[in-house]
Amino acid sequence: MLRHTPYQRGLTLVEAMIALLVISVGLLGIASLQLTAMNQNASSLNHSQAVWYAYEMSDRIRANLTAFATYHGIDTNTAYSQDCTSSACTPAQMASADAADWATMLGNLPGGRGTVNLANAADGLIVTVMWDDDGTGATGTGCDPANTSDLTCYRVAVTQ
Repeated sequence: MLRHTPYQRGLTLVEAMIALLVISVGLLGIASLQLTAMNQNASSLNHSQAVWYAYEMSDRIRANLTAFATYHGIDTNTAYSQDCTSSACTPAQMASADAADWATMLGNLPGGRGTVNLANAADGLIVTVMWDDDGTGATGTGCDPANTSDLTCYRVAVTQ
């Protein structure tokens, strides 16, 4: 006697749904990886610009050594309006013009700010470039990576 075995129905549909779930999880992982890569790329760009801006200001200080002490106290949160492109300036005026140009450059960084202050040694200056690397709206100037309200900083020492 011949027996008729019943067919399994819907098994292919279940397999297809499981395959779709596995592929979806994989695509979400790829999307997360892409987002992380883009964030790290932006962070790297900001850091590279900060390094360039810090060295730009240190080169300007070295080019104007007669006004070395005049650069102490520069803070790009202060408005500087000196322009030395249309007429000759004194070394002190050149320091103010350098601060104005530097403030314009730092505007390219998110939350960009720069300061020039005396170093521990009496004959040196510290050029500090600060920016909001995490995009959190941080405004603190302590440069402490553990403090989320502080900006990310890059410092360069300039000696006379």
